[in-house]
Amino acid sequence: MKQILKHSFEAVSLLTTNNGMLDVTIVPAFNQPDWLIPSSLILGVDDYDERTSTYAWQQQEVVVFHLLPEDQAPNKMIVLEGNTADHRLALQTAGELRQLQARIAEVKDVELPKSFINTDNDETVIPLDENVVLSYLFQAVMIEDTVYLVPDLDNIAYQLIDLDS
Repeated sequence: MKQILKHSFEAVSLLTTNNGMLDVTIVPAFNQPDWLIPSSLILGVDDYDERTSTYAWQQQEVVVFHLLPEDQAPNKMIVLEGNTADHRLALQTAGELRQLQARIAEVKDVELPKSFINTDNDETVIPLDENVVLSYLFQAVMIEDTVYLVPDLDNIAYQLIDLDS
């Protein structure tokens, strides 16, 4: 198994606030495993059906990361806390969020299933680019036989803000 780089984002400690339990929100993602987000990082969830690259949230523009292809209609905007107010991030998706509480021991690091890794064939789905996964922006984990992605939100926010600047 590949070595996992330690997060530089201090909010990871928010994962273990309840006696060894993880309180996470499952965010639907398309052509990839659903994302696991620490529930305590969610600042707001709004109904929003227009695709956008920035989102006005409480008089602040936050950058948006899309969890669905361009041809899919979004209906949710999830605003997440960042290292600083300037590094807040919004996730745009479609579908319902779900809550999950799991014991830390139940969370297993796994390799991303091959079906989600972009290969050089003519697939009709748009899976994740392997270089993105290997860049440690994401870690695949399994809970109760379901694979999820745990994103490095801090790293994603910094990259999006750099692109937006």
